[in-house]
Amino acid sequence: MTSDEVVLPVDMKAAKKLRDGYPLLHKELFDPSRHLLKEGTLLRLEDERGRFIARGYFGKQNKGLGWVLTQEEAEPINLAFFTGKLKAALARRSDLYRSTHTTAFRVFNGEGDGIGGLTIDYYDGFYVLTWYSEGIYSFRGPIIEALTNVASYQGIYQKKRFATDGKYVDDKDFVCGQEGEFPLYVKENEMLFAVYLDDGPMTGIFLDQRDVRKQIRDKYARDKRVLNTFSYTGAFSVAAALGGAKQTTSVDLANRSQPRTEEQFLINDIQVEDERIVVMDVFRYFAYARKKELRYDLVILDPPSFARSKKRTFTAAKDYTNLLRDAISVTAKHGVIVASTNASTFDRKKFKRFVAEAFKAEKCSYTIREEYGLPEDFKTSSSYPEGNYLKVLFIERT
Repeated sequence: MTSDEVVLPVDMKAAKKLRDGYPLLHKELFDPSRHLLKEGTLLRLEDERGRFIARGYFGKQNKGLGWVLTQEEAEPINLAFFTGKLKAALARRSDLYRSTHTTAFRVFNGEGDGIGGLTIDYYDGFYVLTWYSEGIYSFRGPIIEALTNVASYQGIYQKKRFATDGKYVDDKDFVCGQEGEFPLYVKENEMLFAVYLDDGPMTGIFLDQRDVRKQIRDKYARDKRVLNTFSYTGAFSVAAALGGAKQTTSVDLANRSQPRTEEQFLINDIQVEDERIVVMDVFRYFAYARKKELRYDLVILDPPSFARSKKRTFTAAKDYTNLLRDAISVTAKHGVIVASTNASTFDRKKFKRFVAEAFKAEKCSYTIREEYGLPEDFKTSSSYPEGNYLKVLFIERT
């Protein structure tokens, strides 16, 4: 044991789980006094007989209190360790780096690539590191040095997501290299998207939906009336419009969703006046659409796992069934609902149960035509199924 490590003994059940590769350190592993540990403290996990299990770090997230970094007792956590992890991750994305059709993707996906609490995304020459705990952020020096050693880059930015409830820490995002000029235009399967790497917690596009957007464009949008709810900057609407949709309607409560969606349309040579952008609570819009007897051939549902407005709180685990019922009520017969969730608190089986309950309540039949999860660059671990969070169903109302 090194002098700066703290021994964390775990019981037999937890020891087996950790030896089998489970990377998350749940709060149940820690005596209450351990909560006073300094963020970033290295932990030597031992079984009840004092035998080495793994080495990890202490870092408070909404998911737990730290992550395993290595099961090799002799492996130190230093610059060489981080360099090896990042070099291996970049090699796994070599095909995407060579692509001329897609210039934005995930380079490092937390525990899937061996370091829980950290993600790194690539945007056409620029990297964005997202830190999900103060613990992992304490290793920022060697991690950033490792990235600059193994990657060619124009500039590096960061997002801090370790304030209360995982909220964004408002701080200077630029780290090193050359500062970018924004918006930066990136390609995804030949579609253009404007991103802002220096403006708050999100960049303007959710990279994990790349395969879904392509499928909407290539297979589902032609000649369809499309409703895109929780539309953010309208990326799904862009895909639908480029796929030949009759018209898209993008609905989001945030005021800035309108100028950002207009921007995405314009850079893809889509006539803004031919599309509809509505700044409104999605649930109010469903009520409006029912009153006006509006029907859509393609309805896209991609809500946040948790959202709060002045009048409503939405939690995917509790409220997705009712959201689906609203979507069914404005979906034309043989229309398709693209139901998506990034909630890690329930699995795909339970998500399908929400679908069954909603269609039963609306007295409609349905067929699940296709299913999607995370794209290949969002590497996950079979030992940590919660990390494979994205669930997308293409559901036809029959």
